[in-house]
Amino acid sequence: MNRYGRAAAALAFALLSAACAEDPGPVSLAQTRFYVDPDGAAAGEVRRLEGEGKAEEAALIRKISDRPNAIWIGDEDPQGRVDDITAKAQEKGQVPVLVAYHIPDRDCGRFSAGGAASADEYRDWIGRFAEGIGDRPAWVVVEPDALAHILDSCTQGGRAAERLDLLRGAVRTLKERPNTRVYLDAGNAGWITDAGSWIEPMRQAGVTEADGFAFNVSNFFSTEESTAAARRLSDGLGGVHYVIDTSRNGNGPLREGEGDDSWCNPKGRALGVEPTTRTGHERVDAYLWVKRPGESDGDCHRGEPRPGDWFHAYALELARNAG
Repeated sequence: MNRYGRAAAALAFALLSAACAEDPGPVSLAQTRFYVDPDGAAAGEVRRLEGEGKAEEAALIRKISDRPNAIWIGDEDPQGRVDDITAKAQEKGQVPVLVAYHIPDRDCGRFSAGGAASADEYRDWIGRFAEGIGDRPAWVVVEPDALAHILDSCTQGGRAAERLDLLRGAVRTLKERPNTRVYLDAGNAGWITDAGSWIEPMRQAGVTEADGFAFNVSNFFSTEESTAAARRLSDGLGGVHYVIDTSRNGNGPLREGEGDDSWCNPKGRALGVEPTTRTGHERVDAYLWVKRPGESDGDCHRGEPRPGDWFHAYALELARNAG
């Protein structure tokens, strides 16, 4: 090869290397390392406890802070925060799990009320969310409870069709990003009394255009119960894959006679299986900690923190019970 040929080959190699550095392409399931958030509430709590000399408590909270937790995004303009998170994760060679949580009439106006003021505002919002991701790797869980609340009559007065359209639009917008995996939330085993009634709404909400659906988000059903219930949905959808939230399901849910408020800071629960893509189930893409352990479900009992605020006593109980 003459010097011109060598120069051309060197240039071609340099261009190829630069392209690969800018966009490494999709990260396979087996290669996925989920992002550990150094700025989360649990990490801050560990620093505080260590500063106060409370080594035993700090070690317990490390069971949470040292694991990948999803990051919930409900900011009025999500672009900047999503951009910052995905950039930090990419620098570490990790993939963040993000939760899009801004649907109009969020949580039917209950503990986690809020969300966009209109359908158009939400469409703009999810577009900004996608812009923040750009071409970086990310997993996104789309709107916990939003689909389930259609089926329990939250969206009366003709608004169910609008919500289904917004969910489908969110899936499509996010899937335009080349390295984003998208999972539409589909409730939990306690909601699935008739899997057949969920199939068509899930199709209309875009689940077959996503990478699959998310199950057991912020709930406590065991991994075995969740896998079985989600499998029935998957069967009805032609084998769609799914992810399961195992963040607090180590002891399963409260059973009959064990107490009230089975979904809201129930006593006696434990951390579950750590986040991983090695699930042993062909259709289960990952076990994730979507609900951030140690953050309150809501101020449902006297003196408990507001939704999403750190609940130290509850975090310690989850960690201790996990063994």
